[in-house]
Amino acid sequence: MAASLFRSALSLLFWLSLLASSDASAIAKGALTVRQARTAQKTGLPGNWQYQACITEGVGKRVWKYQIISQTANTATTCLTQCQNFGYQAAGMEYGSECWCGDAVEIAAAGSTTAPETDCSVACSGDARYNCGGGNRLSWYLWTGTPLYVWNYPTGANAGRYELISGGVVIPLVTTSGVNGKYTFVEKFGTGAPNSTGAYELDVSQLGNPSLAWREMHVKTDVFCSASVTLPDKAGRQINIGGWSGDSTFGIRLYWPDGSPGVPGVNDWQENVNELKLQRGRWYPTAMVMTNGSILVVGGQTGSNGPPQPNLEILPRPSGAGVVYADWLQRTDPNNLYPFLAVLPSGGIFVGYYNEARILDPVTFNTIKTLPNMPGAVNNPGAGRTYPLEGTAMLLPQYAPFTTPLGILICGGSTIGAAIALDNCVSSQPEAGNNAWTLERMPSQRVMPCMTALPDGTYMILNGAKQGAAGFGLATNPNLNAILYDPSKPVNQRMSVMANTTIARLYHSEAILMQDGRVLVSGSDPQDGKNPQEYRVEVFVPPYLLAGRPRPSFTIANKNWGYGASIPITVQLNGGGATRVSMLGAESSTHGNTMGQRTLFPAVSCGGTTCTITTPPNKNVCPPGWYQLFLLDGPTPSVSTWVRIGGDPAALGNWPPGPTFKKPGL
Repeated sequence: MAASLFRSALSLLFWLSLLASSDASAIAKGALTVRQARTAQKTGLPGNWQYQACITEGVGKRVWKYQIISQTANTATTCLTQCQNFGYQAAGMEYGSECWCGDAVEIAAAGSTTAPETDCSVACSGDARYNCGGGNRLSWYLWTGTPLYVWNYPTGANAGRYELISGGVVIPLVTTSGVNGKYTFVEKFGTGAPNSTGAYELDVSQLGNPSLAWREMHVKTDVFCSASVTLPDKAGRQINIGGWSGDSTFGIRLYWPDGSPGVPGVNDWQENVNELKLQRGRWYPTAMVMTNGSILVVGGQTGSNGPPQPNLEILPRPSGAGVVYADWLQRTDPNNLYPFLAVLPSGGIFVGYYNEARILDPVTFNTIKTLPNMPGAVNNPGAGRTYPLEGTAMLLPQYAPFTTPLGILICGGSTIGAAIALDNCVSSQPEAGNNAWTLERMPSQRVMPCMTALPDGTYMILNGAKQGAAGFGLATNPNLNAILYDPSKPVNQRMSVMANTTIARLYHSEAILMQDGRVLVSGSDPQDGKNPQEYRVEVFVPPYLLAGRPRPSFTIANKNWGYGASIPITVQLNGGGATRVSMLGAESSTHGNTMGQRTLFPAVSCGGTTCTITTPPNKNVCPPGWYQLFLLDGPTPSVSTWVRIGGDPAALGNWPPGPTFKKPGL
């Protein structure tokens, strides 16, 4: 009797299971039609994906971190395609509606094991013919084609190295390379020592004597979250704009670099809000030298965590001119601060902000062209690239004859809400017919990174955190690793994992190129109770200085260039390889924004000990201003010499009026 009841129960369960499964059976007109059991999709997959197995979730954690939920459209095709587009070579589906992206090595690391295929029996929400995992079970797929990315792992000297060069005296907010061969540091009020004057200049030739290496300077108002650029006037004055609150937000501060390495200067920052100020107070603005020599100032907030300042203004202020309203800044506040700006070879102005980008007319500032939105995270298209979702940006190299569209590279950032740091770079040629963004996966997540150009056309990505957003106490897990990005290599093979530092460089950290080809690394003001406010100053030494090759050298008489001119230099080469010259714009670094950065490789021809440089053809390709000129003998750069191109078309040498400010003239 018991056996009979047991068999009846099994039979009932069997029929109930058939009725419950649309892919297992159908009953029509009293006839039972048995169909093939549903499985994971194994054919017709996109690209070179292959199904592997049903696996368990991790022990105490998920196998993969990137989750995409679709209650109506999850399929193997949509899931695998999305993971592939963002560089992930492993993917899985779970609970029918969930897609997960990551790497195969994470499976074992999470303690996941193979499970029976019957455990992965939940129909895909977007295609009920197939299974997409189960409860706490993943239908796992692996990319088996050509790797979606190749990261290089150099060792020894080829990985470069960090070196500590000074205990420091200041926690900088902005660092700037000066045409006098020194480096200026400005500091937000209340950051450093109580007796800090808010500004210092570093002479690296005097590092053996700290009292000579650091010159005390002074600012009158708070430079907290201000902008800086180097003017194209003949003195190479530095201008700092905006600040934290009150008069600071209207502040315009000028410094005329003087002295030279080993020779102390005497000039200081000059500022008088009663004689010279912005039209609108600005906190977190960006500044850029335009082709006419004027200074474009964009965006920011009114100060003190106030409302947005969604407009643009020009310095010196044209007669009768006001600010220009920008609806795109209003609409994307507060995720558009410190927007990325660049002059394009067509004369237009590129602006990147939040996850958007556009080209502006340089006269009216109307939008000429709107670019596609930048890709964000694999599971969050709303991730951003500018403060507070802070990434970093660079212009890719321009090469003579300067006919190839200019490229823009933007790396890192974060998501709104959960603040998941991004692990990718995106690049585009804004003026090209196809200006879609190309995505390249980075070896690690990074928010608040810094990036600087090197004289050989490569880029260093440093600093930042692996989780969080920009701001005080908002990020965790410092990213101690440096990345070398080489745009001469194929896409997705351009990144090399370089040496590590031991110093956390988080909010308010900087990186700028030095004249000797090293990278000056400074700052960090996290105020998180875990990582210190950082006075220490490091350099990153790239591999080209560690290979034991002698440096080339050169002398130059004409350091004030016009466009399309022939400039002779006298050179000493050592047979290290092809001879090139590079021009790198004077830069100021803050919040991942390297204002003034630009890399150009003009044409050069050599005979004997003389090389002749053909300067860039016009102000759109090479905006007027100061550039470091390097001579390269194969991979090895010389020490740079500062040159100026394009003159001072806005007559900034006679600006501003008033007795407070020292002016170099034209």
